[in-house]
Amino acid sequence: MNIAPNSGDVGLKQRIEKEEELPLHDFGGADKRDDDRWKPANKNKGRLSQRDRESIALLVALYLLQGIPLGLAFGSVPFILKSKLSYTQVGLFTLASYPYSLKLFWSPIVDAIYSPTYGRRKSWIVPMQTLVGLTLLLLGTRVEAWLDDAENMLGVLTAAFFSLIFLCATQDIAVDGWALTLLSRENLSYASTAQTVGLTAGYFTSFTVFLALNSPDLANKYWRDVPGTTGFVSLGGYLTFWGVVYLLVTAWLVWGKSEDPEPEGKDETGRGGVVSAYGSMWAVLRLPHIQHLLVVHLLSKFAFSPNEAATNLKLLERGFPASDLALTALIDFPFEVMFGYLAARWSQGPAPLKPWMYGFIGRLGSAVLAMLVVSGFPSGGVGYGYFLAVMAGHVVTQFMSTVQMVSICAFHTGIADPRIGGTYMTLLNTLSNLGGTWPRFFILRGIDYFTVASCVVGGVPTAIAHSATSQLAKDECKELGGSVVVDRDGYYVMSSVCVALGALVFFGWTRPAVKRLERLPKDAWRIGRSGGGD
Repeated sequence: MNIAPNSGDVGLKQRIEKEEELPLHDFGGADKRDDDRWKPANKNKGRLSQRDRESIALLVALYLLQGIPLGLAFGSVPFILKSKLSYTQVGLFTLASYPYSLKLFWSPIVDAIYSPTYGRRKSWIVPMQTLVGLTLLLLGTRVEAWLDDAENMLGVLTAAFFSLIFLCATQDIAVDGWALTLLSRENLSYASTAQTVGLTAGYFTSFTVFLALNSPDLANKYWRDVPGTTGFVSLGGYLTFWGVVYLLVTAWLVWGKSEDPEPEGKDETGRGGVVSAYGSMWAVLRLPHIQHLLVVHLLSKFAFSPNEAATNLKLLERGFPASDLALTALIDFPFEVMFGYLAARWSQGPAPLKPWMYGFIGRLGSAVLAMLVVSGFPSGGVGYGYFLAVMAGHVVTQFMSTVQMVSICAFHTGIADPRIGGTYMTLLNTLSNLGGTWPRFFILRGIDYFTVASCVVGGVPTAIAHSATSQLAKDECKELGGSVVVDRDGYYVMSSVCVALGALVFFGWTRPAVKRLERLPKDAWRIGRSGGGD
């Protein structure tokens, strides 16, 4: 962000100063209106102007594009790799998602360096989306061959998607900052709704919808008269399609959408702006309440990570048809859009994090339900009853996840200091993302570590060249005429430990801490004139 002392997101700052007539550095205590800080700003709240409606549509489109690569890296590609690799190897691929959780480290550069004539946000959104589009086109020509040799090409796959997610994370920084100035102040809460709807739609298009269209079993079972060996859409073709869409949307941004210019004299760019931006970020991190929120985020998602990272993979491993799992995900998709809208409404009011706490408890319950569903896998094949149980587990899990996501996004929007809005929002969202990213590798590694399995041929355990939990080992065991016998499943070990520990931390520390944080006045989240955290 282009940050100077007492500047920042100046357009939004000026609106706030004009409408509230409050000094930006009045940190002496809570204003008498702070008790109403989560209530509508004025009687026109909810009445969207034509400009706000267009801005919301633009934000949804930009976040949807961002969700396309995320759905691939977080969902579809690990799903495909599990049919070829072990949990540990799939865990290595999850490192590709880390840039999205580490974007905080370069967000000040995005905020501070830009072309004043071209636009603070478009200076980054346009080149990043162009590079994403070109990368998708390139991957579309190579990814199928890499997946066919996944054992040897895992490093290349991981590096390629790491680069892709890095570009998306950089675009996200700029879009988050733009959201704070695109919308009028009284409708600023719709930014979190646009983010949730757009990201959810993009993510599930690349995960649920793509897997359904990519599944030959689903196509053969429900639509084809003559069975085929491929689905309706290949991964290469899907990447190529979205590469073209990225470039078309970016072309429209270049010629069809203008950005409000920075007020004259307020565009500090270059090295000085970067130093100022990093100084502001450090000042935010020094705030005691931000440090408490950081701990909340880092401890908030490991409890249900085994469920959300491994349950689907475990169902496939047990023999749940990929076509039925793809259909389950496809049915779940419209619920996600509806849940995002409902959760946004529930997150308004004086206690915006109350839905988040309910969602946490719900996700703990979903994790327990998932273990029961997996352990009750029918030996005689999947019937409608078991399919409905899996479907119910998916819907409940995603509902609770969406409630938490919308609730925390609304809270972040409410507390972010508008003078350094881009840096502040990126910091908060990065902390939230990091809480879900860091456990994933260790969870998948732990499942392999705690699993005890062997290849039994004719009643006698037989040594094989690979870990008995890898797909290569299972194929080798089958060729020997044996079967893999699991004496201890690490999935249940990791799930049980994480749920128990997560519940203990939540009820013992997280819930009281969250209640304290949401009662704080807005001034408690703002940095002082000196740039310090005091």
